[in-house]
Amino acid sequence: QVQLQESGGGSVQAGGSLRLSCAASVWKYASWCMGWFRQAPGKEREEVASIGTDGHLRYAESVKGRFTISQINAEHTLYLQMNNLKPEDTAMYYCAAGDVDAGNWEIDYWGQGTQVTVSS
Repeated sequence: QVQLQESGGGSVQAGGSLRLSCAASVWKYASWCMGWFRQAPGKEREEVASIGTDGHLRYAESVKGRFTISQINAEHTLYLQMNNLKPEDTAMYYCAAGDVDAGNWEIDYWGQGTQVTVSS
């Protein structure tokens, strides 16, 4: 069982920055992927960014150039640095993790979420 705990959300004005953190109770070094999703009211949950143990990085088009996903293995922590935030980035942000099987990410674990609110 993997427990994920997010932190770092808050309220900022457009153009501001926030850094989200996700502390994991278990850390894997192979065939594993972690990432960030978000869900705004009335919208479906969408993948924001992900990072795999094979080194792959993936970003949603809407956040490319503004958000950076990273991790510190020794701290068992995943980060999402969010710069130049826009009102449309307002959402609940969730940390996710799971095994990678034949190139497919099977998300088995979710955090409780942290709210990000961006005002214009």
